[in-house]
Amino acid sequence: MADASPMETTIPDYTGVKFKQGNEKLIVVLDAASAHLRGLLKKQGRADTGCLRIAVIGGGCSGLQYQMDLVDGPRDRDIIVPSNGVRVVIDPKSALFVSGSELDWSDDLQSGGFKVANPNAVVTCSCGESFAA
Repeated sequence: MADASPMETTIPDYTGVKFKQGNEKLIVVLDAASAHLRGLLKKQGRADTGCLRIAVIGGGCSGLQYQMDLVDGPRDRDIIVPSNGVRVVIDPKSALFVSGSELDWSDDLQSGGFKVANPNAVVTCSCGESFAA
C-alpha cells in the first residue's frame, strides 16, 4: 500500500484469517481522517498491513461508545472495509451500530480527534463521545 494513492486501497493477504470484505456502505473514511491514519500507520511501520479497528462497546453517558485501535489486521469473522487509502476492521456486532457512518478527523484544540458521524445514533451526549442507537 505504500505506493497506493489515497483513494486506492488494497487488501493484503492476511493468511489464515477468515474475514469478509465490506464496502463504504458500512463506513466511509473522509480525507482528513485518512491522511491522519496513514501517517500514524506509517510512523508505526504498519503502512502495508495495518488497520484501524472500530468497536462499539457499552459505556459513556448515553450507553454506547466507540473504541478505536490500530491493529496489524483483521481477526476471524471481522469485516474489513477499504476506504480512502486505509483499511477499517469492524466486528460483526459493532457493524450493526456503525452502518452508514463517516469517520473524520479534527485538529481542534479542545474537541479534536476522530469523529464518527453515525446516522444510527438516536441520542448523543453533549461531549460527543457516546451515543444510543
